[in-house]
Amino acid sequence: MASFFNRMIVGGVQLMPKSTVRLFANRYIAGDELVDAVDAARELNKIGICATIDVLGEAVTNKEEAVAAKNDCIQVLEAATRFRIDSNLSIKPTQLGLGIDEEFCLEQVLEITEKAKEINCFVRIDMEDSPYTTKTFDLLKKVKEKYDNVGVVVQAYLHRTYDDVTELNKIGVNYRLCKGIYIEPESIAYKDKKEIRDNYLKILESILGAGNYVGIATHDDYLLYEAKAMLRNMNVQNDKSEFQMLLGVREDLRDEIKSEGYKIRIYIPFGSHWYQYSVRRLKENPEVAGYIFKNILAKNRK
Repeated sequence: MASFFNRMIVGGVQLMPKSTVRLFANRYIAGDELVDAVDAARELNKIGICATIDVLGEAVTNKEEAVAAKNDCIQVLEAATRFRIDSNLSIKPTQLGLGIDEEFCLEQVLEITEKAKEINCFVRIDMEDSPYTTKTFDLLKKVKEKYDNVGVVVQAYLHRTYDDVTELNKIGVNYRLCKGIYIEPESIAYKDKKEIRDNYLKILESILGAGNYVGIATHDDYLLYEAKAMLRNMNVQNDKSEFQMLLGVREDLRDEIKSEGYKIRIYIPFGSHWYQYSVRRLKENPEVAGYIFKNILAKNRK
């Protein structure tokens, strides 16, 4: 019943005018400007929660757009220093030119990572859809040869991910482990919820067993329960993991995780490309749509 309800919301959102979609977007996007993301991060920091800031946008069509995106990322880093924000920076490879010229993209990411290193900031390379999976891992490896303040996102619903992590563990990668939100064919991605959950936990155990750092990124109650049990059973120290959630999604759960003594980080997207991001995110993850809609109703009742 819940999944049907969530799909109904997604279908409705796609038919709504842009101004109405904005009501959904406002729950989990900081705003159009960098100052909006800074304000959101500062508010989270006040209550002991870390952030990661993302400049919305992906798949640029020319190098000029990619350079502009790189400059936006550097502005985020400068703002983090200026306002003393406890925040990482999340970057999308295609936004920085991966689909145009891989060497050019590498130069862009190296410039960002070098700047981040100067101010003791961490850079998370986001994972996009399957045509870019191998290219993103290759990018990570090349950046990691020069800088250690960089990590990557891995997606549990892809068949290949466990093997990818087995290899990446050898070079001490810092991970963000999520289920995955891009729509992929059944030939390369699990579709069944149990299969995705099982693979998520299998990958998590591999990462923790190798002694690597992981951001456990999920709003799934089952996965959160099992992940906490795994951390306890494997005696994982607090400096080897954190939990990660989206801005505006399940804030009650966020606060509960924090109250239990775990480190938690919130993903804060901002920028002018909010509409495209919002519709895609809701379409590809109906559960998020349901959480957001319920949060809006709860707020309106107060």
